Amino acid sequence: MSSSSSSVLEMEIFQYIDVHQSDFIEDLKEWVAVESDSVQPDLRKEVIRMMALAANRLSALGATVNLVNLGSHQLPDGQDLPLPPVILGELGKDPQNPTVCFYGHVDVQPAKKEDGWKTDPYTLTEIDGNLYGRGATDNKGPVLAWINAVETFRALKLAMPVNFKFVIEGMEEAGSVGLEKLLEEEKHCFFSDVDYIVISDNLWLSNKKPALTYGSRGNVCFFVECGGKDLHSGTFGGIIHEPLTDLIALLDSLVDPTGHIQIPGIYDSVAALTEEERKLYESIEFDLEEHKNNSGVKKFLYGTKEEILLHLWRYPSLSIHGIEGAFHEPGIKTVIPAKVIGKFSIRQVPHMDLSVVKQQVVEHLEGVFSKRNSPNRLKVSVPLGAKPWLADLNDPLYEAARRAIKTVFGEDPDFIRDGSTIPVARMFQTIIQKSVMMFPIGAADDGEHSQKEKISRHNYIEGTKVFAAFFLEISKLH
Repeated sequence: MSSSSSSVLEMEIFQYIDVHQSDFIEDLKEWVAVESDSVQPDLRKEVIRMMALAANRLSALGATVNLVNLGSHQLPDGQDLPLPPVILGELGKDPQNPTVCFYGHVDVQPAKKEDGWKTDPYTLTEIDGNLYGRGATDNKGPVLAWINAVETFRALKLAMPVNFKFVIEGMEEAGSVGLEKLLEEEKHCFFSDVDYIVISDNLWLSNKKPALTYGSRGNVCFFVECGGKDLHSGTFGGIIHEPLTDLIALLDSLVDPTGHIQIPGIYDSVAALTEEERKLYESIEFDLEEHKNNSGVKKFLYGTKEEILLHLWRYPSLSIHGIEGAFHEPGIKTVIPAKVIGKFSIRQVPHMDLSVVKQQVVEHLEGVFSKRNSPNRLKVSVPLGAKPWLADLNDPLYEAARRAIKTVFGEDPDFIRDGSTIPVARMFQTIIQKSVMMFPIGAADDGEHSQKEKISRHNYIEGTKVFAAFFLEISKLH
């Protein structure tokens, strides 16, 4: 296809999307209205209804849709609850075309008006060009934008430039229960002819400049338990080793006031920063004041853009999350708690080894604890661990997306990492072993998980265009 004919085609597609933007917003309104909260058991039926709604939308495109039953899972109280099915959809089987698999989720975080929402979280409400509602940006908006882009080719009776596969789940906010097993089972069947995997479940770094994400940190969570038995502080205070005092000393030993992790050897395996990567950081658009406003903090640990981004994406961090067992209700209770559990996590980066990190943490805590000569019990456990994900920026998938962004937004994207953990990206990369890219369309101020979650009309509609342009760019690779 010549560049001039490609440009004419893009204009026809973009015009259709502009004309039908009200329809696309109505579709999002219908989806946001479903309380597909996967965290609360009593709303599981709504998640299942949402899966059926998404499956029907794909079927209307002409896709072959399989709602895969994942069975049930057991809640902590022993109750068995059905898992929502996972959608495996397929549209197009032209052997001359590349096959792009899109992953998204249609479950959401809990939301109630009384939590502080200014609008009903399940009624999509437009205010000053922003579409507010639970799931608007995480992740119903981006899933619909992709589907809208596919629908545009069909509505204009254009040949599909690529073959499409869809993986849409309803348990992402609750840990993607059952998804990994399904990917393993289907890697030689449903995924056998997949060339590329695209995930659109994160945000830009800026409120205005598009971005492509090529990495995320891993996360390993720790419980550190100190125990004895409940005692009265008037009878025993001052003459015993108190478990909570031991625990606070242990937690205080983990990280210094500058954010530096004090566990020996923890930085030894961190991948060296290359000159090429350092230059990427210099060119990234990142407004410190804007980021402060978006996050609601007054001061960062570091003063320059480069230092902040390196420590957010490139280096490990340690966060303390809470203490279980300590008295936390209003008022005072003069008990010395018997058993307390400190909870913290370490965000890992390439090339840190999960098993080595665990060993380093345990050895450090045991060393600190032994110096206290405390008779209390120390127990360290690891309830959760996820590895970091890193893609190759030189992969043709990223070049195709860059060109699509340039076409729609008129500028090159920032190439960014994500400081949080995105298990599904690593899961697809490890199991399917194909190129994985994260292609966000939401802005930094979209407030995912918050009481002001939104996606702007501009990002939703232009995001639909950029996905359509991306299909055309991917087709040029083959």
